[in-house]
Amino acid sequence: MEQEPILNAHGKQEYPPMHTAEHILNATMVRMLGCGRHVNAHVERTKSKLDYDFSRPLTPQEVALIEQRVNEVIAADVPVTAEYALQADVAGRFDLSRLPHDASSTVRIVHVGDYDECLCAGTHVEHTGQIGSFRISSTSFSNGRLRIVFRLMEPRP
Repeated sequence: MEQEPILNAHGKQEYPPMHTAEHILNATMVRMLGCGRHVNAHVERTKSKLDYDFSRPLTPQEVALIEQRVNEVIAADVPVTAEYALQADVAGRFDLSRLPHDASSTVRIVHVGDYDECLCAGTHVEHTGQIGSFRISSTSFSNGRLRIVFRLMEPRP
């Protein structure tokens, strides 16, 4: 039986539905708007904020489409899985500069179905149907930074 690799300690305790919704929102921003993943995050149980390097505010239509797409992925009830790899083996797939300077040589890659994959040490739901519904509360734009504030309706049991 294989043992799970030992990774660096993870100092945060996320609320798994909100943290998994963060992954889906990031993938949606990359796919729909061509921006990178968030540059700053404040993820909490009741309300979360993600900041993106972006060139303009979102239109109301874009906000509605982003919200719709995130909810489609959630409703698809796709599995959330993880795999382990060596940093050297995934350097071309991921931005390793975001890892802590003392990160272990083994990293964990979290997959939200085939919609998103990223390096992550956080906690997640087992499948997206456990998230509940996603709602963008507000967006703001200042000095090349777009902030999206979002909430979740209670997840299904």
